[in-house]
Amino acid sequence: MWEPTGTPGVTDLDGLVAAVATRLMGATSAGLVVAVQDVLSRLVAFFEVDLSFLRFHDLARRTTNLVAEWPPRPVVPDPDPLGVIPFATADPVFAATEHLTAIGVRRPRDAADYQERVRQGSGIAETSVAMVPLRAGGVTTGGLGFVKYGDRSWEDAELRALTTIGLLFAQMQGRIAAEDRLRHLADHDELTGLPHRRTLLDHLARDRTGALLVLDVDRLQALNDFLGHEAGDRFLVTTGERLRAVVGPDDVVARLGGDRFAVALDGPVDESHAREVARSLRHAVAEPVLLAGQSLTRTASVGIGLAAADPETDRLRGAEEAVLAAKSRGGNEVAAFSAAMLARERMRVAVEMTLPAALRGGALGLAYQPIVDLATRATVGVEALARWEHPTLGAVPPELFVGVAEATNLAAELGDWVLDRACRQLAAWRAAAPGLVVSVNLSPLDLVADDLADRVRAALVRHGLSGRDLVLEVTEHAVVSDDAAALRTLRRLRAEGVAIAIDDFGTGYSSLAQLKAFPVTVLKIDRRFVRDLGTDADDLAIVRSIAGLAESFGLDLVAEGVESERAAAILADLGCRHAQGHLFAPARPA
Repeated sequence: MWEPTGTPGVTDLDGLVAAVATRLMGATSAGLVVAVQDVLSRLVAFFEVDLSFLRFHDLARRTTNLVAEWPPRPVVPDPDPLGVIPFATADPVFAATEHLTAIGVRRPRDAADYQERVRQGSGIAETSVAMVPLRAGGVTTGGLGFVKYGDRSWEDAELRALTTIGLLFAQMQGRIAAEDRLRHLADHDELTGLPHRRTLLDHLARDRTGALLVLDVDRLQALNDFLGHEAGDRFLVTTGERLRAVVGPDDVVARLGGDRFAVALDGPVDESHAREVARSLRHAVAEPVLLAGQSLTRTASVGIGLAAADPETDRLRGAEEAVLAAKSRGGNEVAAFSAAMLARERMRVAVEMTLPAALRGGALGLAYQPIVDLATRATVGVEALARWEHPTLGAVPPELFVGVAEATNLAAELGDWVLDRACRQLAAWRAAAPGLVVSVNLSPLDLVADDLADRVRAALVRHGLSGRDLVLEVTEHAVVSDDAAALRTLRRLRAEGVAIAIDDFGTGYSSLAQLKAFPVTVLKIDRRFVRDLGTDADDLAIVRSIAGLAESFGLDLVAEGVESERAAAILADLGCRHAQGHLFAPARPA
């Protein structure tokens, strides 16, 4: 048992206590071992003992962990029997330190098991030990130990000084732990405990050779909608734990925000190995997770950025571009950043930087593709298509600059410009073609804007047109993404006489119920079903079904991308009255 200690005090010890307080005051987590060794060396000399050690308790794991010792052992076994000692399996002496509340002393005649553990770790046959508990908030958080080879007694004044020194160590322990917690919070994601984006960027700046994998959980919002965001958060925590378990100890797993994670692989890694790790990450995420009593799964998309792909390319940006490519294929895919992606990314950045000036400076133009009557081949309408001939990039693909406009809050401005130009041109053609109508594509963002109907009405009035002169085209995805908002907008537009066409029909997820509920007047068959019409039985079946739907709901039908007379004939036989495509005319400026 621990021997009882007395109550004490002498003046010589006051200077020692003051010196210890001064040295520990400036100790930090990074310099902890050096500071503690400095203090322990002074204590060993002052008290004329053979060695001293400091241990911190890990309360969660119920272990006592060696922080520092003086003098350091010349040879430390591996594993070190004195390094990390679980209280559950510790000898009675160490076990007693878990809840030690006052200084205890052990003499050579006590505790054979403890003497044997010390002998194994240090080679010393007999020892006398004094253990000073570190206490904070009524809990024992560690211990300061002194060892004398052979026997040693302790004066009451010495024990009193040690009690104060133990308090100083406990205060230092608490302060450093608080500083470490604050530093951890500053560098890590609060939800998952993983490093966050800034910490990852710091790591990438130091390690310029490893591969970077960016992982997006596919359709996490559906889980949030089903069980709530708390369940979604638990899924993200589990995902972080699974990613950490897959990769090596020197790899860095970070959360970039939302449903996006990153894994920085240590050292030079080729694409083949990076893909292998990416597949392992996907499989780990796809394992079922029990949430609210239900076994649920999500898939993941992974993008790979390689340091060797292009020294000038930011790996994080490249990996994020690659994960978008993986998601664009439907998700649950792996994609590596490539030269083609690099070219597209550089073009996208250039487009983003120059689009506002081009839009406001008149650099964009419109091309018009005729829509013809399949029976007479007469032009009954035109589709207005935005075009941009960039001074250095050349012809910019519309899907690129329209996507950039939507991502940079320019969609409404671009849409208004196209609508105004198209209405102006239709007004100019009106005398020569009195029955002509113009079709204009709507951005999904426009469709949910409260003021869209007012903006359309203003454009029509400005150019002396009516709603019957205009067709607004929306995609299936835009219609189903926000039913309530889209329905309100479309009903207001139909009240103005504007025709509503669902563009690229057959490629989205609209249901018959939505087709019935929305005030749609036209279905446009996507070009991918028209291109091989006459040679592909599946395409024929799809087009026949769409034609049947249009007839059932009393909708006009327009086929896009008609390039052959055979396709035109089949469409006419199926009841499709109107079409557009290179067979009739490409899109041209007015």
